[in-house]
Amino acid sequence: MARVALVTGGTRGIGAAISKALKAAGYKVAASYAGNDAAAEKFKAETGISVYKWDVSNFDACAEGVKKVEAELGPVDILVNNAGITRDTAFHKMTLEQWNAVINTNLGSLFNMTRQVIEGMRARKFGRVISISSINGQKGQFGQVNYSAAKAGDIGFTKALALENAKGGITVNVIAPGYINTEMVQAVPKDVLEKNVIPQIPVNRLGEPEEIARAVVFLAAEEAGFITGSTLTINGGQYHA
Repeated sequence: MARVALVTGGTRGIGAAISKALKAAGYKVAASYAGNDAAAEKFKAETGISVYKWDVSNFDACAEGVKKVEAELGPVDILVNNAGITRDTAFHKMTLEQWNAVINTNLGSLFNMTRQVIEGMRARKFGRVISISSINGQKGQFGQVNYSAAKAGDIGFTKALALENAKGGITVNVIAPGYINTEMVQAVPKDVLEKNVIPQIPVNRLGEPEEIARAVVFLAAEEAGFITGSTLTINGGQYHA
């Protein structure tokens, strides 16, 4: 029986690559998304992967969404907390809305989503919780106090939850990507990318979403049971925690 994997923010960018890679590896995949219906429908048509719409920053919406996924596909054994947003600005200009939106979506969602599936994983003695942090949660970034705080929080969440569930067949790990070739990074002006970003990356290029997805498939595997509480940095050598 194929295990069920749920990927938040799973229809675009890194999330879409993760969803596709997990499907190719034999999992039954559900991809959640927040608002872009056109992108989600296109993704579903191209991949055959089931898509579900809810706001990961809302606990009740997550509870309802996970119930629907489990009713249609079965119990969730692999949860990939990938959904994230940015609201960049210098801290002295940051609004409470910009702070809360990023903290609630990028960090609060780990509680909102994982809380829905952890009891089932514990009962079945198997689970994989894989969260997507960021290089900027490790080293900080100008204009991203909210984002860096949330992504650093993802790492602390992972370390503690891994300890609580290590004896129960559940692993909890986090991946911290560097600069990946997605819409979010492509929105950075080309000259800024070429002059300021890529020269800082020792391999001299952006990462590809598929390179993050490959690591998720690795951590999701039955054979990865001895890896838990780990932070896997995939950043082309740019930063070592």
